[in-house]
Amino acid sequence: MLNLIWLGLLLIGVLVAGITGQFSAVNQGALNAARSAVMDVALPLSGAMTLWLGMMRLAEKAGLVQQLARFIRPILIRLFSDVPPEHPAMGSIVMNMAANMLGVSNAATPLGLRAMTQLNELNTKQGVATNAMCTFLAINTSSIQLIPATAINILAINGSKNPTSIVGSTLIATFFATLSAIATVKLLQRLGPFRWERQTGLSTVTNATPVSEATETGAGHRPMAPWCPWALAALTLFFLFLFFPNAFPYWFRGDAVPGFLQAVALFFNALSPLAIPFLLTFFPLYAAGRGIPIYSEFIEGAKEGFVIAVRIIPYLVGMLVAIAVFRDSGTLALLQNLLNPVLSWIQFPPSLLPMVLIRPLSGSGSTAVLSDLVKQLGPDNVLSYMAATIYGSAETTFYVVAVYFGSVGITKTRHAIPTGLFADFVGVIASVLACRLLFR
Repeated sequence: MLNLIWLGLLLIGVLVAGITGQFSAVNQGALNAARSAVMDVALPLSGAMTLWLGMMRLAEKAGLVQQLARFIRPILIRLFSDVPPEHPAMGSIVMNMAANMLGVSNAATPLGLRAMTQLNELNTKQGVATNAMCTFLAINTSSIQLIPATAINILAINGSKNPTSIVGSTLIATFFATLSAIATVKLLQRLGPFRWERQTGLSTVTNATPVSEATETGAGHRPMAPWCPWALAALTLFFLFLFFPNAFPYWFRGDAVPGFLQAVALFFNALSPLAIPFLLTFFPLYAAGRGIPIYSEFIEGAKEGFVIAVRIIPYLVGMLVAIAVFRDSGTLALLQNLLNPVLSWIQFPPSLLPMVLIRPLSGSGSTAVLSDLVKQLGPDNVLSYMAATIYGSAETTFYVVAVYFGSVGITKTRHAIPTGLFADFVGVIASVLACRLLFR
């Protein structure tokens, strides 16, 4: 699947460039994409990877991740039936999903890459995506968003009177996108060419995989120091003291009580900036209370971050260059012209088509499209709300595939890409319908 998509992007882009005379733009775009893949994506990501994998090492060694995973174990067991319940990947998946929901993308991606690496430890056929990997990728490309921070900021910068109004529409759209992604990935993994058994043989040996390092070494069962619960309680109270006045200003400053959606947005807008500082202090403190040598263990975990960031560079370069060739050749503009009559006939706003086409391909490109659309139509136009909701409810599917699967050397993606694209499609339809319902 990935081989055909990559070849198609390059071949169609070059053919269209030859017809439209856009070879100079394609040349420049390909070189810029190759440079950007390394300088703007891989290298900045290496810093975040180093930090968060070090923190996850502390949490795993102290047994904290495993404890967090137990809270939603019944759901995880159903979603990832081929992963042992006590495997550390379960904890990493929980942390990644929480970071995605809060919109903390600089933490979500490293945690997701860590989860993908751990899932690959259970892989009986290296280079081929397992059912668990495809499910995890499907959830990531359609993750429920509580706060679409970037879209809200774009609306606010352009003078929207109520930029947080898209919180409700985004929550509705991502709920249906995630539901469709899970249903689709579970259906496709049972069908013909996507069946795991037909490609790799039985994978039931994963049940024999040993559990996490923390369980094996007994680190997670070390008694907690007497001072630790008091220190953790004091730290939590400190952050609650910072959180409540911003989350509920109408209680503390006498502000007018907002509507439900505005109150929800206030709550998560107050929570998001505190999430990372809280984790950066809570994890080391908890691990220290368990007797873990926190600095040395952090360094051991952090070493893995740079290695993974370097490993994904070829995959990023290959995918981003192909996307740049496809985009800069004029193919996207040609598709828009071809589809406009059909979209008008089914009463889908044609002005949203650039966002629909570019969102699965490029994060920066879709940000630019959203900014331009908001400036043209106005920040409080219903079409601007639709575009912002689409931005918040869909994901750059091909980027996610390149980064997540590239980190573990997966080249046969099976049904991951069709599932991601279908979830994007459902998210688009749900975004339009939700906005028509809420903003009519």
